[in-house]
Amino acid sequence: MILDVVKIFVPWIISFFIGLAIAPLLTHYLYKHKMWKKVSGKQKGIGGGGTPIFNKLHKEKDTGTPRMGGIVIWMSVLITIFIFWFFSWAFPSEFTQKMDFMSRGQTWLPLFTLIAGSLVGLFDDILVISGKGKYSSGGLPLKTRILTVLWIAFIGAVWFYFKLEVSSILIPFVGEWSLGLLFIPFFMLVMLSLFASGVIDGIDGLSGGVMATIFTAYAGIAFFQNQIDLAAFCAVIVGGILAFLWFNIPPARFYMSETGILGLTVTLTVVAFLTGQVLVLPIIAFPLFVTVLSNLIQVFSKKTRNGKKIFLVAPIHHHFEALGWPSYKVVMRYWVISIIFAIIGMVIALIG
Repeated sequence: MILDVVKIFVPWIISFFIGLAIAPLLTHYLYKHKMWKKVSGKQKGIGGGGTPIFNKLHKEKDTGTPRMGGIVIWMSVLITIFIFWFFSWAFPSEFTQKMDFMSRGQTWLPLFTLIAGSLVGLFDDILVISGKGKYSSGGLPLKTRILTVLWIAFIGAVWFYFKLEVSSILIPFVGEWSLGLLFIPFFMLVMLSLFASGVIDGIDGLSGGVMATIFTAYAGIAFFQNQIDLAAFCAVIVGGILAFLWFNIPPARFYMSETGILGLTVTLTVVAFLTGQVLVLPIIAFPLFVTVLSNLIQVFSKKTRNGKKIFLVAPIHHHFEALGWPSYKVVMRYWVISIIFAIIGMVIALIG
């Protein structure tokens, strides 16, 4: 029991300090090469129209601050994983092998999705910074990103179904519900929904605080389910996020951008399914799903009510900004809500 706790908290701390060490080097490179958007704001909104309110709110924020801060997160995770693997290989002992948390059943797949999603996001960031892409602001077209995420989701779903022999989901307080082959499209739908929630990365400190809370909750769930390797993996991600957050608190030294948020959202999908607690995901990740829902409501209203909007601007955290809330108030209240709903979700997962 004690060693299991050590296995979670030691990599967590190491990941955090590795992230702190990486950040100044990354910052120097990003600022030296001016790795930020050359055009502020957005060219098109989620409904296809312009985004004048958003552009007004962010006219001085997008340019001058580098993107690709998410590199701190996934690089600290990879380096931490390598350190523990190396010691178990170079200095084999009961302790070092116990501390190595890479395992086929628990961590191979989330590591794959983290790397795949982060690299796709990195490519998108490079296009945005260079101004290349479909629009003047650059970046991969939305359809391309969606198709890429669906391919990652398909690979993950097939791995679950055929390799891990998972074809059911757990309904809290009810029991297992077998989906059969429908498990594959359901898995893909969940990942696509979380990908859509990536727009929460829009205010300094917002996405980092929310994602750290969510992965901490799933680390706790995995620990109590005796999935110690998975719990350690989630903890290492949290360590990397906290290191990023140290430099992302306003005024942000850099933004997480796609290379961070894309990798985190697709990995969260895998973690939720590995713990068997995917149906409590909308509770634990409440801010993410509210973000997606606010976008859907806004688009539906504009399409069916002759352009009339429900929110001043979507997603909803920008609506609060448009109402006059300081960005730090929006962020800190999101953190509080995230913690409360993460605790509620954990309780349901553990007793359900």
